[in-house]
Amino acid sequence: MISVNNTAVSYTDEGPIGGRVVIFIHGFPLNKSMWDRQIGALKDEYRVIAYDIRGHGDSEAGNAHFSMDLFVNDLLGFMHSLNIKKAVLCGLSMGGYIALNAAINFPEQFDGLILCDTSCIADSPKSRNKRIEAIESIKLNGLETFADESINNLFAAGSVAAEGTEIADVKEMIMNTSSQTVYNSMHALAIRKETCSRLSEIKIPVLILVGDEDKITPPIAAMVMHQNIRGSAFSIIENAGHLSNMENPYEFNYLLKKFLATVY
Repeated sequence: MISVNNTAVSYTDEGPIGGRVVIFIHGFPLNKSMWDRQIGALKDEYRVIAYDIRGHGDSEAGNAHFSMDLFVNDLLGFMHSLNIKKAVLCGLSMGGYIALNAAINFPEQFDGLILCDTSCIADSPKSRNKRIEAIESIKLNGLETFADESINNLFAAGSVAAEGTEIADVKEMIMNTSSQTVYNSMHALAIRKETCSRLSEIKIPVLILVGDEDKITPPIAAMVMHQNIRGSAFSIIENAGHLSNMENPYEFNYLLKKFLATVY
């Protein structure tokens, strides 16, 4: 645990202390444990860090209103507290929104950027309405119903049918997130600004990854980012939905290592 912006943040920190740093930012409404297989694959060569976004996992929620700007400020404060001058950021879904915002607004702090199953667009009115409906549904039916419905959206059909350990792990992560954090995070997602218009500003190396069956941020959304970030690398992960790092960790980790070898 470490104090960041007067809030206790829980994190995992493995690998050589003086090594080159890779920071992983999880998706909503999950926690840092979703990156366990990536940390295991990289820790011999890099200093790999995954932290719980405020209110998620074991991190405190604090009293501030959730927003992408707040989450970015938390990330920068977290890096400062650990005396990390520069790092490669790897964010998935909501973590990707945070990573993209951070890299655009504070480029001097990052050596590279990995955007996984995310996008640069803002919520459409339809998407915002869906989030409002989801909040009302949780208040009425509880978090477990929301968790069960989320599984079908987060994973590829084959992953759901196989009922692997990652399904149970993700459901547990969702169930362990407080309802208030879910509401607050949904609000932050609903009001986030688009970043598509600023993608051309990114000059650091970028890798974009997306599951071939991602229903939430489909490959076309990833392709838009790839086409607008000069020199970016792009790969579609087979047999994977929105959580490509958990569903096909072998291909995901191979592409991760390949990219990091070009950055460092």
